[in-house]
Amino acid sequence: MSDIIYQVMKESIDSGSTSGVNLLVIKNGVEQCYCEYGYRDLENRIPMSRDTIFRMYSQTKPITAAAAMLLTARGKIDLTANVSEYLPEYANPYVNVNGSRVPSKKEVQVRDLLHMTSGYSYPDNTTFAGRQAESVFEEIDKRLYTENAVTTSEFASMMAKTDLNFHPGEHFQYGTSADIMGALIEKVADMKFGEFLKKEFLEPLEMTDTDFYVPKAKQFRLAKTYDYCENGLCECKTNHLGLRYMRDIPPAFESGGAGLCSTLDDYSHFTTMLMNMGEYKGRRIMPEAAVKHMIHGGLTPAQMKDLHLGWDCLTGYSYGNFMRVCVDESETVLFSAKGEYGWDGWLGTFFSNDPKNGLTTLIGLQQAGHGRAGTLMKKLKNVVMSEFT
Repeated sequence: MSDIIYQVMKESIDSGSTSGVNLLVIKNGVEQCYCEYGYRDLENRIPMSRDTIFRMYSQTKPITAAAAMLLTARGKIDLTANVSEYLPEYANPYVNVNGSRVPSKKEVQVRDLLHMTSGYSYPDNTTFAGRQAESVFEEIDKRLYTENAVTTSEFASMMAKTDLNFHPGEHFQYGTSADIMGALIEKVADMKFGEFLKKEFLEPLEMTDTDFYVPKAKQFRLAKTYDYCENGLCECKTNHLGLRYMRDIPPAFESGGAGLCSTLDDYSHFTTMLMNMGEYKGRRIMPEAAVKHMIHGGLTPAQMKDLHLGWDCLTGYSYGNFMRVCVDESETVLFSAKGEYGWDGWLGTFFSNDPKNGLTTLIGLQQAGHGRAGTLMKKLKNVVMSEFT
């Protein structure tokens, strides 16, 4: 355990910035540090632990990208093909600019989904396309606890009826592309998205605590989500992005952009496989060429301007295959190295693979409105780079 890491955690949690956090550092395949502080359940004083299960939210996306790369390596997906070749309802999209609908100059390609250059939006009341996406998620929420819950493929069909925020490829905008990709993978693989992930990744990678739901026997390990309230931290029972808060049953909508739950150890099996260029414990999970493509980024200089305008903390990074990729460490606000890649989740989970230094960092948090929790993540990332490189 690093004394500095422990102290940074303690100061943040004792000040009320978040309820609890844990961190795992691996270098050249060998664990260097595991540290935890605080609680996964404040009300019942249940401490954070190594087997704590987290709602990964957007940290689901890199696993979805890996599934797409695997199918591409098998000749099942063409990254330059129009999405409509796999999901016909995506033919002939429209772009909505200030309420004016015009036919898109071209169709959305598979690579537009992977690079978030498709134009499909998350719920956002500042744009017409965003408000249309909001209506889709309102329908998911309305049916979430019924026997007629929205499925993965139905979600994709609903999103296909929404407009784009821009012509495909002209800009970067973070949105529902990974969820659409989940439906595309489901169609190409001819099995449920979750079944494909289990068969090709979760089972061979021994990710026994990773799934789109948390079984009853493991529910006590699922961390509570907290938000900032008038009197400190309070539990935030949110069904954000169409996902049941307790994740207590197998969902109809297996969200490729946000749906998985996991532990630090489980997710480290996935990151180790990527660091080993597709191998895990001597077994090949992905072809090396597929991993190389997955971790190289993909935005044009013009698209990167959109990325940096949206997230100034990603200056020095590109984006591609649902991950940030460091292209110039002299511009980053975090201690980094060229070629470092990874992503994080809405509630503060985080992973980084740094091939140059052989370093993997994983952080577990469950904090909504994670401004201060995000500060903790950045501090921990910088300490890890300082202590272990």
